[in-house]
Amino acid sequence: MALIVQKFGGTSVGSVERIEQVADKVAGFRDRGHDIVVVVSAMSGETNRLIDLAQQIQDQPVPREMDVLVSTGEQVTTALLAMALQKRGKAAKSYNGSQVRILTDDAHTKARIREIDDARLHADLDAGNVVVVAGFQGVDEHGNITTLGRGGSDTTAVALAAALKADECQIYTDVDGVYTTDPRVVDGAKRLDKITFEEMLEMASMGSKVLQIRAVEFAGKYNVPLRVLHSFQDGPGTLISLEEEEDPMETPTIAGIAFNRDEAKLTILGVPDMPGVAFKILGPIGQANIEVDVIVQNVAEDNSTDFTFTVSRSELARGEAILKQIATELGAREVRSDSRIAKISVVGVGMRSHAGVASQMFEALADVGINIQMITTSEIKISVIIEEKFLELAVRALHSSFGLDAEPQEESAA
Repeated sequence: MALIVQKFGGTSVGSVERIEQVADKVAGFRDRGHDIVVVVSAMSGETNRLIDLAQQIQDQPVPREMDVLVSTGEQVTTALLAMALQKRGKAAKSYNGSQVRILTDDAHTKARIREIDDARLHADLDAGNVVVVAGFQGVDEHGNITTLGRGGSDTTAVALAAALKADECQIYTDVDGVYTTDPRVVDGAKRLDKITFEEMLEMASMGSKVLQIRAVEFAGKYNVPLRVLHSFQDGPGTLISLEEEEDPMETPTIAGIAFNRDEAKLTILGVPDMPGVAFKILGPIGQANIEVDVIVQNVAEDNSTDFTFTVSRSELARGEAILKQIATELGAREVRSDSRIAKISVVGVGMRSHAGVASQMFEALADVGINIQMITTSEIKISVIIEEKFLELAVRALHSSFGLDAEPQEESAA
C-alpha cells in the first residue's frame, strides 16, 4: 500500500457538505489500506474575508499580524475535516503549520519552507491516523506564524510529500487534470495523461493556473510525483513526473498551448547603439522591481537602436514613466506603449528531438493572418507576442496544427 499526500483547495472544502464529501473520498483511500496525509486550504472566500477585515482597520496591516490572521482560515478546515473523518470511524488528527513544525524563513506573507520535522507525522501514521495539516502556513525560527503566499497550500502538500518520501502527491481541484490548452477556448482540448515537470513549469509560467509554480518547482527538485485530480469526479487525472518517454522519437512534440493576456509592451525608439545601453534601459526598470519578460533589440543603419520589452499590464504605467525619463537622459526619439497584446506559447520536451517546431508554429499563425510582433524561445518552449484580439484564433490554429485533438491514453491513479 502507498503513502499518499492529498491536497484539497478552497472550493473543495467550501462548505460543510463539501467537507463531508472530501471525508468520504479520504476514508475510501484509508479503506484500501493507504496511509494518508491531507493538506487543506481555507474555505473558498475565507482568506479574502479575513484580508478585508484587516483592511477595515489598517490600510497597510503589519505583515506579521496579517499572517496570524489569515492562517486561521486553514485551521478551521483542518479541524472540521478531522471531525468528519472521526464520524466515519477513521482515526484522524489535525495540525497547524507550527505544530507540524514546517520551518520557514521570516519573510511574512511570502515565506519559503526551509525544513519539516516529520517525526510527529510518521508517529501518527504508524498509529493508524489520517493526518490533516493546514496548508499555506509555517513558523519561523522565532516561533512566529508565517504564510507562504497565495496558492501556498500546493507548496505545503508537495513539501510534506518530499519530507515523508510519499509515493504520490495528489492535488484535488475543480478540474480533472492538465489540458492541452484552456477548454474554454478550444472545445477539442484534451486532458493529458502525463506531463513532465519541465513542461508543467512552462505551462504554469505562461498562464496555466492549475498548479502554483513554486509547488511544481519543489516537486521537480525533489522528484515528487504529482497528480492533478477532480475533487468530486472519478478519473485518473494528469500525472506530473520527471520521466519522459524512453524513446525520444515517441515523445509527443508538443504537450500543450499556453497563453497569457496579462502582457503589455514598451518600446524606446532611436537610442544610441553603444555598449551598456541595454543596462541603462533595463537597470532602472529592474530597480523599480518591475519584472521584464520578452526582450527584442533592433539596430538601424544610422547607428541607433529600438529596444522593446514586455511587462505585466499592472506595471505598464509605472514602467512607461521610468522609460520616458530614461529616453530623455539617452536622447531617444520616442517612447511607445501597447496594452493590447498577448503571449502564446507552444510547450513540449519533444522539441529536443523534433526539428521544425518554430516553422510549423509560424506557418499556422500566418495561415490565419496573424502577425508576430516578438519571439522568445527556450529548450522546450517557443513564445510569440501577438495582438490580443487574435489570441483565441491563434490558440485554436496552433492546437489543430500540432494535432493536440487526439485522445490521450489513460493511466490509473495510485
